[in-house]
Amino acid sequence: MRLGVLKETEGEMRVAIVPNSIPKLIKSGFDIFIEKDAGIFANHSNEEYESKGAKISSRDDVLSCETLISIGVPDLENLSEGTVLICVADPFRNPGTVSNSISSGITLISMDMIPRRLSRAQSMDVNSSQDNLSGYKAVLLGASKVPKAIPMMTTSAGTVKPAKFVIMGSGVAGLQAIATAKRMGAIVYASDVRKSAAEQIESVGGRFIEVEGMDDFEDESGYAKPLTPEFIQKVNDTVCEVASDADVIVTTARIFGRPAPITIPESAVKLFKEGSVIVDMNADVGGNCELTSPGGTVTEYGVTIIGIENLAGTMPTTASMLYSNNLTNFVTSIVVDGKLALDTDDDILVGPSTESDFFVEGMGGVLICINGKLHPNQTRLGGLL
Repeated sequence: MRLGVLKETEGEMRVAIVPNSIPKLIKSGFDIFIEKDAGIFANHSNEEYESKGAKISSRDDVLSCETLISIGVPDLENLSEGTVLICVADPFRNPGTVSNSISSGITLISMDMIPRRLSRAQSMDVNSSQDNLSGYKAVLLGASKVPKAIPMMTTSAGTVKPAKFVIMGSGVAGLQAIATAKRMGAIVYASDVRKSAAEQIESVGGRFIEVEGMDDFEDESGYAKPLTPEFIQKVNDTVCEVASDADVIVTTARIFGRPAPITIPESAVKLFKEGSVIVDMNADVGGNCELTSPGGTVTEYGVTIIGIENLAGTMPTTASMLYSNNLTNFVTSIVVDGKLALDTDDDILVGPSTESDFFVEGMGGVLICINGKLHPNQTRLGGLL
């Protein structure tokens, strides 16, 4: 079996497979072809890959492999019919990728569709591994831009009060952000639409911001459900009031397959104190702050708003290692007798077998289309094509 690892397009510094993963993949029966300089930005040389048993190849040679691994979606026109492409396709926001995969006769596996509640899938969950790093980096960015010290300091010149951080949302990214800010010595407040998150927030050192009428707005996949406009307004008002005197605000609210909800309207930014910093972790899907400039940093009403679109990608060495571990665990799990086997009874591939909301919504695991045909479990996705 030939497995190719592509060099990512300009702007993406991560690589899908790192050298330490090569021996495990070879042991499973793969011949590994790495595009020249694929790992250079993640500090992995061509020689390092070769020392682990991989072959350094041209892009054309890599594209000719039966199985391709990447982070982003490559140009599908360059892929042969029958190719298995394993990447992060974000199919609900990019249905055109699915349509092109179908028309090209490709088998598309999108790793961001991992059913994260399956215990067997946790070691393959690229969302969690990358979000964890993003939450950490968001706090570092906020701390680097705020014009004051973070921890309390008692000095002969006086006492410095600790900075106040507000983390909006407490999924994987939010919890890491809370823990990181707490380790830096900040006082940390955090919110979530899931009432069950209060215990998790407090376990990592945060103080839960409760909103009247809050319930467990969480779907079967572990993502937050869409909320009514009235409740969104109530959450915004409550949390933004707490954030009005904060030094750093980190927004993490993300709804699967939908634009990011606005959690900080312009009217709230006007009331934030001058010198404060907002780090918007969802700039790539529209942003949680109404004033976010995707990909850039702006200052409005004396508030700095950071909208970096790929936070995990700013730490390519660590992010690549984690992504590679996720992908290696996944790929080796679907090898049977030396061949890639797409078992349509595998819950990771096709989604839960029970009649749950998760299944009915059509979020049927990572297998999007097989040999140019949309998998039947992807019912909701089919409606977008």
